[in-house]
Amino acid sequence: MKHMQCAIWTVLLSCFMATTYAQEFTEIIFYKSHEPKKQNAPFSDVVQAGNMYFLAGQIGMDQTTRTLVEGGIQAETRQAIENIKDVLAQHDLTLDNVVKCTVILADIGDFAAFNEIYIQFFTKKPARTTFAASGLAANAHIEIDVIAVK
Repeated sequence: MKHMQCAIWTVLLSCFMATTYAQEFTEIIFYKSHEPKKQNAPFSDVVQAGNMYFLAGQIGMDQTTRTLVEGGIQAETRQAIENIKDVLAQHDLTLDNVVKCTVILADIGDFAAFNEIYIQFFTKKPARTTFAASGLAANAHIEIDVIAVK
């Protein structure tokens, strides 16, 4: 019995030490936007923790004009994903590095139309959560955020 207790304590101590080490020595980098008009935004476009990249949500906004693209949910979905691709490219990543997507729709009735565009881009099929909420930024129909791994 003492050997079993000793083994359990050894495993628990090892796990604690590994977790503590990871938390203390994982560098966290908060990146400003690569978009000049978003340099003073109150959030980071990307936060890097080790080899993981957490991207801020993107809507279907044309970054040059800072207006939503016209054409409804499918056009906004395409633009949001293009915006994600642009942010990923700044860190030598692609959509293939994405492991998790969170999708917020203004209207859950747009799910099928959104998904038609989404599946054209995310061919690796990252994990995904999709839900609807009212009041997205800039009256957008969709917002997508992702987590990528390098």
